Amino acid sequence: QVQLVESGGGLVQAGGSLGLSCAASGSTVSIKTMGWYRQAPGKQRELVATVSSEGSTNYADSVKGRFTISRDNAKNTVHLQMNSLKPEDTAVYYCQAVTSNGIYLVNNWGQGTQVTVSS
Repeated sequence: QVQLVESGGGLVQAGGSLGLSCAASGSTVSIKTMGWYRQAPGKQRELVATVSSEGSTNYADSVKGRFTISRDNAKNTVHLQMNSLKPEDTAVYYCQAVTSNGIYLVNNWGQGTQVTVSS
């Protein structure tokens, strides 16, 4: 099991920037992929970006070119830099860590942090 704690959400005007951070603790040696998902009111949780332990990244089309995900394996942290924010980026952002117990993969989630982009 890993515990994930997010920080860095808040209110920003459209066109502005925010950075989100997530720190993992616990069985961090079992972490494979880390990432960020978001959930807007009335919508399903959706992928924002992921990064593998080797540094390979994957982004939702809606954030490509605006968001950057990075990871520090030594510190067990993942960061999401969000630039050129739009009102439609408003959502609760969740940090995710995929862990392996050698048999199957487990999704671990943080508590979420609110990001609000005003127009």
